[in-house]
Amino acid sequence: MKFVSYRFEGRDAYGLVVGDGVVDLSRRLDGPKATLKGLIASGEIDQAQAFLAETPDHKLADIEFRPVIPNPDKILAIGLNYATHIKETGRDTPKQPMIFMRYPNACVGHLQPMIRPKASERLDFEGELALIVGAGGRHIPKAWAYEHVAGYACFNDGSVRDWQNHTSQFGPGKNFMGTGPFGPWMVTPDEAGDPNDMELITRLNGQVMQQAPVSDLMFDIPTLIEYCSTFTHLEPGDVISTGTTGGVGARRTPPLWMKPGDTIEVEITHVGILRNPIVDEA
Repeated sequence: MKFVSYRFEGRDAYGLVVGDGVVDLSRRLDGPKATLKGLIASGEIDQAQAFLAETPDHKLADIEFRPVIPNPDKILAIGLNYATHIKETGRDTPKQPMIFMRYPNACVGHLQPMIRPKASERLDFEGELALIVGAGGRHIPKAWAYEHVAGYACFNDGSVRDWQNHTSQFGPGKNFMGTGPFGPWMVTPDEAGDPNDMELITRLNGQVMQQAPVSDLMFDIPTLIEYCSTFTHLEPGDVISTGTTGGVGARRTPPLWMKPGDTIEVEITHVGILRNPIVDEA
């Protein structure tokens, strides 16, 4: 199944993607299940299968896409998790996952503008596979990790590089408003398949910038879930964005920064294509 969060005629909603439309679940399920995060937390996400045969309420072309989970408790982003990216940065290979936090209000949905801030012209792309936590918990062993995955989505860890490098703590460069595209939808594991069979591609204006199999992750999904759940309680709807591969704009000669008028895409096999235009901050 594919679940999309969206806005239609000023109303926030979520639903099932069926063909080229969406079945509005926020009107069909009440109480906590009236939001995607609530449905995930209920542990009854399979209940949505009953609505797959219904006629869509809206066309995908008519909705405004929101971030897949608009209100996660936390977004855990993984740095330096592909060998090609480690090599191009010149950094040492980390012995443990390198983690920083992203704020939900920095994220935008599919087709929504990705914003180059007034403070910098050094806006860079980082295509990534994101997982959405299903059942929460602490001290989750690797052997059980996939039982805690509700689904997968594309993520673009847009980075304002000069702000990222102000200090060793690069959170500010990762949290400018409108720099974290997240979407277009969440694909459940039964439909997405094994992440190790997925390929990640990032395109800028149609030209491939990044390409790698997800199996190249240094720290795989079970390792990340085990590690993160050791220091924090993972909550339903939490997001772990698993890191980017080599080819980022900052490491090219000359550096390649995104600018207004550009279009950036992150495509992941069996998940979808996340596409966003670049605009200047108003």
